[in-house]
Amino acid sequence: MKHFLLLLFGILLGQSLFAQNFELSGKILDNNGVPLESATVYVEKASDTTLVTYGITNREGFFEMEGNTDQKKLNLFVSYAGFKPMRKEVSIEPKIEMGNLKLEIQDNLLDEVVVVANRAPVTVKKDTLEFNAASFDTRPDANLEELLKKLPGAEVNSDGEITINGKPVSRILVNGKEFFGDDPKIATKNLPKEIIEKLQVVDTKTKSEEFTGKSGDSENKTINITIKKDKNKGYFARATVGGGTNERYEMSGIGNVFKDNMRLTALAGSNNINSSGFDFDDVYGMMGRSGARAVASGNRSGGITKSETAGLNYSNEWNDKYEFNGDYFFDRSDTDTRSRTERENILPDTTYYSNSENSSNALNDRHRANARFEVEFDTLTRLSFSPRFNTNKTKSIRSSMANSLDGNRDLVNNTETANQGDGSSMSFNNNLDFIKRFGSRGAYLRLELSQDYSDQENDDFYFSRSEFFGDDARTEVQDQYIDEDEKQYEYGFEVEQRLVLATDFFMDLSYDFSSVKSTNSRYIFEADDTGNYTVQNDTLSSDFEVNTFRNTPSIGLNYDHEAWRINTNFGLLNTILKNENLLNPVSFDNTYNNLYLQARVNYELQRSKSIYLNYRTNANTPSIRQLQPVPDRTNPLNIVIGNPELRPAYSHNIDGGFRSFNFGAGGGSGIFSSFSLNFTENQVVSVSTIGDDLRRTTSYANVDGAMAAGVRLFYTKSTRKEEKEFRYRLSLTGNYNKNVGFTNGTLFNSKRFSFSPGIRLTYAIQEFFELNPSYSLTYNDTQYSINTGRNEDFINHTVGFEATTFWPKSVIFGNDITYNYNGNVSPGFQNSSILWNSSLGYQFLDEKATLKLKVYDLLDQVVDTRRIIGDDYIQDTNSLILTQYAMLSFTYKLSNFGGQSGSENRRRGPRRR
Repeated sequence: MKHFLLLLFGILLGQSLFAQNFELSGKILDNNGVPLESATVYVEKASDTTLVTYGITNREGFFEMEGNTDQKKLNLFVSYAGFKPMRKEVSIEPKIEMGNLKLEIQDNLLDEVVVVANRAPVTVKKDTLEFNAASFDTRPDANLEELLKKLPGAEVNSDGEITINGKPVSRILVNGKEFFGDDPKIATKNLPKEIIEKLQVVDTKTKSEEFTGKSGDSENKTINITIKKDKNKGYFARATVGGGTNERYEMSGIGNVFKDNMRLTALAGSNNINSSGFDFDDVYGMMGRSGARAVASGNRSGGITKSETAGLNYSNEWNDKYEFNGDYFFDRSDTDTRSRTERENILPDTTYYSNSENSSNALNDRHRANARFEVEFDTLTRLSFSPRFNTNKTKSIRSSMANSLDGNRDLVNNTETANQGDGSSMSFNNNLDFIKRFGSRGAYLRLELSQDYSDQENDDFYFSRSEFFGDDARTEVQDQYIDEDEKQYEYGFEVEQRLVLATDFFMDLSYDFSSVKSTNSRYIFEADDTGNYTVQNDTLSSDFEVNTFRNTPSIGLNYDHEAWRINTNFGLLNTILKNENLLNPVSFDNTYNNLYLQARVNYELQRSKSIYLNYRTNANTPSIRQLQPVPDRTNPLNIVIGNPELRPAYSHNIDGGFRSFNFGAGGGSGIFSSFSLNFTENQVVSVSTIGDDLRRTTSYANVDGAMAAGVRLFYTKSTRKEEKEFRYRLSLTGNYNKNVGFTNGTLFNSKRFSFSPGIRLTYAIQEFFELNPSYSLTYNDTQYSINTGRNEDFINHTVGFEATTFWPKSVIFGNDITYNYNGNVSPGFQNSSILWNSSLGYQFLDEKATLKLKVYDLLDQVVDTRRIIGDDYIQDTNSLILTQYAMLSFTYKLSNFGGQSGSENRRRGPRRR
């Protein structure tokens, strides 16, 4: 370590002695002196074309950049779509004023745009932000996720979730096509940087919006990865096998074949460490790292899962008219769970306590298949067909023990239950979409037909024994066979016509119809004297049907021109709800009419600065279980019965925000802020009443007055100077919730306020180390309209530190440490912990092989305790979770593009372009 620190100090000192800081500024104009906004200006070394710094011009055409170099002269380039690229040699001084730089109109537009786009590190277009992959330094063996972390404005958190300029990335495409379904992490963890040419960031659009040119969802982003032409024929594959202490193991592999428009991907894996199986992180891969963070913060499902997975994805395109994309995925999971819960239940005039212990084992087999067929008859007409199929089979064994105590902690009741069941479910849906465009101004006609069918069957053998003490002492036994079948049939039709009223001004006429039929038949059979389940319990059995019809005629006015984007859509939201109990001749038929309104205003102050405001309404129909008026006694201490007179919940949602990002100064800085406000009329809530024996009976009712509000503010800044990078991110979030509900039949409300500031830093020197310290706290305050004595406030703290070193060469050493302090855990439960994951890897065989030793929960301190504060209860839970283990694994990868192996490509290929 001493020698390492001395060497590191020497490197930093050498860089500071021979490198010179400089500031470079100027203004980009066209031939007529008009400023060019969003032109890309970048500086390279003349010797090896290494990128030194870059910037983007503002609305006035002005740019300002900072850099650091040991060169006396650099090459400055300017690129802008439709203009000839400019190249100038500049001599390095502390301050360099370039003055006005005028670009000439491009004569051969198409060819020159291709050349420019291949070199500019960042290109800003009207609706696309484009990054040149070769302009951003990473380790030679980097994957897409590591590349994303180097892009200005991009953030990748510890769970692999991506944001670009403060907006979440919802999907990743490869050459315009889905990469193995809708999970972006499979792409980010497994696509090697060496095959990537460009990354294009656009608003997330449906296939229909892409074809018609209609505006997409500007608050969600899609990244399209463009593969280098010489790498678009070949293959790459990666496999890992490992074994560890406590019988922990992992095995996984993924292979990809590219050939022009054809792509084939196959993957398979098996492990018992709660991992998806396809996290090929060089440092922590397949350690269950994100799950460990969730456990440490008290937000996880718990349990230990053994999983086996396999999948196949295929996509191709023929004659620029026919396109197919399909995937199949199988996974088997074997999950063990155990939990212990202590709960304080708050009533209007008293409290009581309940304790429970639960254990279960569930074996699930799931098959999923999706496909999309697309035909373009001509440039104006397209037909697509998308079928989906899912099936699941489950075997489960569950048992529990529970009791209730009064306010003096005297035992009032207890119960034991055992449940053994087999379940199966199947769903199948189709979507047929036809679009006809009229001319090039944006007019079109769209027709969509949809069908969805699902069927779920459960066969359960259920036993419970409950004892009630006191004046009404008794014992209740349930020994039952439960045969339940739930089906849903859904059909939909939508027609949409867009008319052009003027340039960039449109009228949308649409009609949306959906019909949903839900049936639930639940037959309970009691055991007879011989132990056979032949006696039907008519009181608990049910055969219920719900029919929902939804009609939404609407008209929209939309304006989309340069800085302004205004979208409005208003009409009638007509909901018809019909309920029928087929065992008892009781039915309900109600019609509800609400205003349907969607409005969005987006104003772009500059290409990288915008403000937006949204308003929308929606109606949500209660579930069949909330409507079904038949007792469910599978929890003897909480009997649930539905309410067939429930109304649909009607919600109002308002949100808005401001975003500004600056690409200058060798990195970038940005401010991202947003707010949301939600009101709900006729919200469906549970209504519970407690008897003298502390048995709970729960039904449902509609209430008004519920609301939620939130604000978010982020500031991020990054600075890159050759191999060095510094980034910091400040965050501030606040939330307010007013919940309305019932406790023991009494209406009440609770008001909750939370406030959470945080900071995360990154400091890295390429190919040496990367450090990521972070800290956040969350302050919570809750006030109740009844039992004000239980009002409370507390603070939770989280401190994190990630350190990864890449020196000596071929050695990767990573540490991920998280400290959590929970300020609201009751006595007897541990309220703090340190979770430390560590990994040491060695790469050899020309970096194609990696041998890795990793340790999960190095200090053996992972906490399996969490507290949940409900409107009328406080609950502490202790669960079975994954605990400390060590594992040794071996990873091997191979690739071949254009007849050359991956290692040959890395050795022979130029460093940049």
